[in-house]
Amino acid sequence: MENKNNNDVIEIDLLEIMGLLFSRWLLILLVGITTALIGFAISFFVIAPTYESTTKIYILNKNESQNVTYSDMQLGTQLTKDYSELINSRYVLEEVIQKLRLNLDYQGLKEKVSVSSPTDTRIVAITVTDKDPVEAMNIANAIRESASNHIGNVMDIDAVNVVESANMPTKKAGPSYLKWTVIAGMLGVLLVCAMVLIKYLLDDTIKTSEDVERYLGLSTLAIIPTIETEADSKKKRKKGKR
Repeated sequence: MENKNNNDVIEIDLLEIMGLLFSRWLLILLVGITTALIGFAISFFVIAPTYESTTKIYILNKNESQNVTYSDMQLGTQLTKDYSELINSRYVLEEVIQKLRLNLDYQGLKEKVSVSSPTDTRIVAITVTDKDPVEAMNIANAIRESASNHIGNVMDIDAVNVVESANMPTKKAGPSYLKWTVIAGMLGVLLVCAMVLIKYLLDDTIKTSEDVERYLGLSTLAIIPTIETEADSKKKRKKGKR
């Protein structure tokens, strides 16, 4: 920090700050490793794993001919937003809650459900995330069945065909150990760097003759060395022997 001039303006010397952080590299490294291990431990031991199960449907309009044009594809893609709203509707989700006797309300189940559609297709994917893989599969299939009937009634659809039944997830979807470890390590490094910089910026003590010229704008005429007493020398010798 090149510090104050007559207008009390603080100037930051980036090279000096980089040198300060480099001089604390061991502390920064140790804190980063420690917080990374904490993040890994939390993701592995504390956070319960979640599983995703996906089912897919294909929606066929009544007035659709056998030859599907590009405009039909575009219209179908736009309608997937309508399908998404119907799938996540209160009617569908509450029917699933009653059917499976879930200990959830409408909003709780809605947070577990996501609806997507691959680009330029009318295939709608319904994905359910749950801590129990069997429960995720059952909910996804139940939503597909209930939503198929609801979409057919509301939008006057000819048929809702099952492209893919919900799968039994064998691999967990989250949490990501790597993601938690990296983020925790980065947060630890940023935190210790911030603490070092704050301590440095708040320290306005004069330590060297260069600081006198830099902060006060005065020239140093002489430097008085520290006088070491006999008692101080004895203490140093005792420490050296230890």
